Amino acid sequence: MDDVDDRPFIPTEYIVRLARSKWERAGHYALRREIFCREQGVFADDDRDTIDAHAMPIIASCCVAGMPDRIVGAVRIHEAEPGIWRGSRLAVHAEHRKLGRIGAELIRMAVCTAHGLGARRFLAQVQEQNVLFFRRLHWTSLGTVTLHGLPHHEMEADLSRYPAHGRAQTWLLRPQPVLRRSA
Repeated sequence: MDDVDDRPFIPTEYIVRLARSKWERAGHYALRREIFCREQGVFADDDRDTIDAHAMPIIASCCVAGMPDRIVGAVRIHEAEPGIWRGSRLAVHAEHRKLGRIGAELIRMAVCTAHGLGARRFLAQVQEQNVLFFRRLHWTSLGTVTLHGLPHHEMEADLSRYPAHGRAQTWLLRPQPVLRRSA
């Protein structure tokens, strides 16, 4: 019989929204450091840049007893020029990637928020291994580019698939683990 203490905690609820508090913003940056510095090695010590000064951080937090507890997903958005918005630094904690929808819901929140703030176009530079995932979410590749020594695609969201909404939105997410079918 398996020891109950060896099982990982799997939350049944997550919230996705713009970061509202100091601890949410701190968790947003900590998760990005974990993914882009430690896990992927894209940056040495910190991935922050000048965009962070005016970007809007969006978080996914797992909930315990209905309350946000820990940041497990992050992305940021900013208006690069009038009507042209960009998303970047999409990150989902490794233990929460197999739950299926966290990354997709962060992307949806990012694009819908920007759309509500007047975006006529929404763009992102997507790592090569994530291009198919973005295509499934109604994004189109506009070409390839190398960033930080890694292949990326400049991609654009189909705004008609992302209804505009305001900044105060909070989405409750109850994902199910992704089950792989055996042949």
